[in-house]
Amino acid sequence: MAPKKSSIVAWRQKQEKFLMIEQLEKTPIVQIACEKTGISRATYYRWLKDDKEFCKHSREALQKWISIMNDLAESQLLRSVKDGNLTWIIFWLKSRHSSYGSRIEITAWVERGELTSEEKKIVQSVLKKYKKLS
Repeated sequence: MAPKKSSIVAWRQKQEKFLMIEQLEKTPIVQIACEKTGISRATYYRWLKDDKEFCKHSREALQKWISIMNDLAESQLLRSVKDGNLTWIIFWLKSRHSSYGSRIEITAWVERGELTSEEKKIVQSVLKKYKKLS
């Protein structure tokens, strides 16, 4: 008795997904991985949407490369700082040192002692938005 067509398709698709993940581990560019495995980008993104397990493995493969690239970029940044590159020194200090980071300063003159409830709501709203940004 011949296997059902749907089980053959499912098996083939499982193999293609495995090959795609394998390719993403070698090449973290979706377009190139798709070309090398013969899978269309539309199929790849459909699989991401429809298959949680495939999505998880795909994201993990890409995240490994992101971590590698972050390490590489940071090593280049540190080399530039050591070489005295002023742009990168400023960037490092603004990104990593609290005394040099970007700040928002709000100055206001209030003539009366208390804010109205509406003014308090506005201030609280602005502060919440600021906390989300930082």
